[in-house]
Amino acid sequence: MVAERRIGRMVITYPDRLTRFGFSTLRRLFQVFGTEIEVINDRERTPKEELVEDLIAIVAHFAGKLYGRRSHKYRRLVQGVRELVSEE
Repeated sequence: MVAERRIGRMVITYPDRLTRFGFSTLRRLFQVFGTEIEVINDRERTPKEELVEDLIAIVAHFAGKLYGRRSHKYRRLVQGVRELVSEE
């Protein structure tokens, strides 16, 4: 879509969500096709922060499938994981 010039701006949360390496090269390539990459959270995250966020996302995904998005059990499970991880 970028090569077809169908995207003017791509919004991402962190650079590593688009690519694990070579972000500056990819940004330049997108610019050639007229696409801007906007990074919402531009600060570097520690490996521990990345792991915790990924773990919470995985638990939330599977808990949502098991209990349903509106379930109180789902919210308690996600909150429990957050509390468990933040204790370290």
